[in-house]
Formats: sequence, C-alpha cells, structure tokens
Amino acid sequence: MTLVQPGEPSTATRSTPIVRVRHVHKYFRRGSEQIDVLHDLSVDVPSGEFLALMGPSGSGKTTLLNLVAGLDTPSEGEVWVGDQLVSAMSESQLARWRTRHIGFIFQFYHLLPVLSAYENVELPLLLLPLSASERRRQVNTALELVGLGHRMRHRPGQLSGGQQQRVGIARAIVTDPTLIVADEPTGDLDARSAEEILDLLGELRRVLHKTIILVTHDPRAASRADRILHLEKGQLVVANGGGGS
Repeated sequence: MTLVQPGEPSTATRSTPIVRVRHVHKYFRRGSEQIDVLHDLSVDVPSGEFLALMGPSGSGKTTLLNLVAGLDTPSEGEVWVGDQLVSAMSESQLARWRTRHIGFIFQFYHLLPVLSAYENVELPLLLLPLSASERRRQVNTALELVGLGHRMRHRPGQLSGGQQQRVGIARAIVTDPTLIVADEPTGDLDARSAEEILDLLGELRRVLHKTIILVTHDPRAASRADRILHLEKGQLVVANGGGGS
C-alpha cells in the first residue's frame, strides 16, 4: 500500500458519490421515551469533495459523521461508502473496514504521550499486513507531507498544539484511506495554528485527492469547504457553497 503521490490523477470523478446516506433515522431509547437524533436524512458526498457539517450542539452533525465513519449504525436507513453497505456490517467487520478506509482527525489529537510522532503515526499500520520497511516508508511519507519529517522522533509533549495536530493528520492519511473525517480539528488551536491546519487540509485534499468531511462550529473553518451542510434538530435545513480550499 502506498500513499498517492503529488500529481497523480484521482481515481474517481468529483461527480461520483463516494458517500450515500439514504433515509437515515437515528434514535436512542431512554426507558419508554424515544430520543430522536437524526430524522429521515439523505445526502450524497461526491468523491474528492471537502464537505463541512455545521449546526448547534445536539443538531446531529457528529452523529452523522460517526455513521459515515462506521463508528455507529443507524436505527433505520442505509449508509454506503463506495460500493459497501457500511450500515449492515457487524462490529468486527466495521473495525477492519475502518482501519483501511477511514482516517480520523480529532479535536484533542488523541496522541499517545509516551510514543514519538513516528510511533503515533505508525500505529494504524500495525493492524495491516505490511512489512517493517513498508510501514517505515508510509510513515516517513505521511510525516513529510505534513511538514514534520524533522520532528518524527519528538514526543507529543515536545510539540506545539499545531504540530501535534499535524501528527494527527499524518496518522489519518498514513493508511491511504477512502475518507478523512475531522471532528472540530481546529477547536483546540489558536487562530494562526488553526489557519495553518486548514491550509494543510486543503493542500492534502489537492495532493492526495481525498474526500474530507469536517464537523465544525467555526464559520471560518467551514468557509474552506466546497459545500456546507447545516443541521438543526437532526434535519438538514440548508446547504451552502463554501469558499473552497
């Protein structure tokens, strides 16, 4: 497995939906009460799109992100990624599928403090049938792409917040995933570092031709996307064009 290198063409056209959410309903039971989170929601995400999900707390945007990423399953409806019906997979199937197809970027980085940047980025590859030399090549490429090839032996405590998030991004792309999902990736950063991370996401989208789905409360972050979906009380209320990256 190798990361797509700069200049290689995308394997799918931007008009081809890589994500298809069909009539999804998500609810929880609290005793005899049903708590609805998403209501009959349908959406397509074209391959190569940078999509932002916005809405107030409790609107369902993170739930939708988790459904697409295979971290949760809908109560009703279907979630497709490529030609795979993710919503019908078992827990063990989902775990294997996520390893190969989803790159996660978190607000608080989720790096292991006792491991170096290199070792943190390598972790997802340990679940794949790769040789040590293949893992080394993948990790080095990912860290170089985020501009941290010279800091790969540093631990998280020796890095700034922006640098830690770059390590998190390198970890997200190291398996060459189908989708990159980011949950408030700039929420714990100062304004300058946030802009640098958004610049990096835009550049990686252009270089790697990846589909990115971003959850954010920040209109400045959302403006970098190709398209913005607004959710309120579990329903899509409006879709706007973003500013692009």
